[in-house]
Amino acid sequence: MTTPDDLLSPVDDLLSPVVDDDGAPFWEYAARGELRVQACADCGELRFPPRPCCPHCHSFASEWRLMSGKGVVWSYVVPHPPLLPAYAAQAPYNAVIVELADAPRIRLVGNVVAAAGAALDSVDPARLRIGAKVQVAFVELPDGTTVPRWLLERP
Repeated sequence: MTTPDDLLSPVDDLLSPVVDDDGAPFWEYAARGELRVQACADCGELRFPPRPCCPHCHSFASEWRLMSGKGVVWSYVVPHPPLLPAYAAQAPYNAVIVELADAPRIRLVGNVVAAAGAALDSVDPARLRIGAKVQVAFVELPDGTTVPRWLLERP
């Protein structure tokens, strides 16, 4: 009988985001080292996750606004045990929700790491605090997708 563990190989490494038409620009900007958030081109409201229609004014016109990349840890968790085998080697690691400083209603999920290319377990979970200031850093995954990770402003 095949188990979920049998479907993952060591090459599978970590989960990669699923890129759809609405979110594709987010990932394209990330690959350039830019954190951008979708905004309504008519009413100006920011929205995340990206979607075709503004939930405020129902316009289909959108644009992508450059963010500062600064934020605060809004919430975090240290998974015990890791849910997928590929993550077990990096335990204990963190999963955070970051509230963007220049868009407080926008929150992104990611990981706090010691440096852009550092492993997910590079920051001791005891150092994390809700409200801790963070700055975005980008890292390219083995599949070529670039994802935002977060660095503590005061390591």
